[in-house]
Amino acid sequence: MIKSFYKNNSLTLGILGGGQLAKMLALSAYRLGLNVAIIDKEAGTPAGDMTKLEFTKGWENSSELDKFIEVSDIVTLENEFIAPEILEYIAQKRQVFPSAKTMRLIQDKFIQKSVFAENNIELPDFNAIASIEDMLAFGKKYSYPFIVKTRTLGYDGYGNFTVYSESDCKTAFDKFQKPDVKRDLMAERFIDFQAELAVMVARNKQGEIAVYPCVESIQKNHICHKVIAPARISKELANKAKEIAVKCVKVIDGVGVFGVELFLTKDNRILINEIAPRPHNSGHYTIEACYTSQYENAIRAILGLPLGSTDMLLNGACMINILGEKEGSSIPVDITKSLENGKTSLHLYNKKQSRVGRKIGHVTAVANSVEEAIENANDMVKKIVW
Repeated sequence: MIKSFYKNNSLTLGILGGGQLAKMLALSAYRLGLNVAIIDKEAGTPAGDMTKLEFTKGWENSSELDKFIEVSDIVTLENEFIAPEILEYIAQKRQVFPSAKTMRLIQDKFIQKSVFAENNIELPDFNAIASIEDMLAFGKKYSYPFIVKTRTLGYDGYGNFTVYSESDCKTAFDKFQKPDVKRDLMAERFIDFQAELAVMVARNKQGEIAVYPCVESIQKNHICHKVIAPARISKELANKAKEIAVKCVKVIDGVGVFGVELFLTKDNRILINEIAPRPHNSGHYTIEACYTSQYENAIRAILGLPLGSTDMLLNGACMINILGEKEGSSIPVDITKSLENGKTSLHLYNKKQSRVGRKIGHVTAVANSVEEAIENANDMVKKIVW
């Protein structure tokens, strides 16, 4: 049992957010003998359902946040949308990781990319956008197409717009600059990549680092569809991707686990796309495929414990996201056939409701080869009845 810093019982991990990432963090915390507290804006979240210490009025409610802080020994988060001021407030009473300082460097994607550029980490050309004229100038300088992004609050393709020509500039600007809500924007050069890569990096309070294999992340409609581990690229390129990922985490003085998204260009350059200060979709496979999952290492990292091995147990793994196909229940009608292959694992998040494109679960196959893992994962997904 890991003792509480403040009480005569086991330590309680507080998690800001109650979604599927928090749920999988909580499962790892329970394995280590920790208690878990969850704060979110509603009851019955995937992680909130797993604990009696569920706070449902959100972290922007000061009295609710105080109650959450009181029962927590140490605090972490499952998303990057929490204001650094909230983290600073928590840090007055409890340790919180990632820190407000780290979050200020990466929450705004323009600032994040500027920090990486200043540290000689190669990335696509980018610029801040304040007007349609700025977009036109960017297109003239770097050519079309290019990507317009909101600087904050974007995920899974939300907050992105591809600008194919001058005529799209006004459409893109107007999409994000409505009378009632005006968003800070940036433009980024379009990368015609051969693959999207990702590397999970764990770093603890003492500066110890554990790096997971470089993986391929295959997207559909801007949402992660499939992750293949290890990436089907040369060892030299995979090691280069891992080196870049570690440098990114060091530059922001990150403590916890971080998902680093990268582009592999057609001329074999590796560019940083962005970093997420939390467990990441591209690391789900580590639950079954690695000696220590990204979730357990996230907890070890923030507690200052030795990090576990990131080596894979077998030669290949494949994770496929399960996305909602319609409004309604997030629970399948029948999973019997899908479970007949005993070498593949099914994770259902038990979200209150499904909607089209919403992540409601995933499957992971681990095998002696990448090809076998892909085949088994595809087979399980096809046999789930909705």
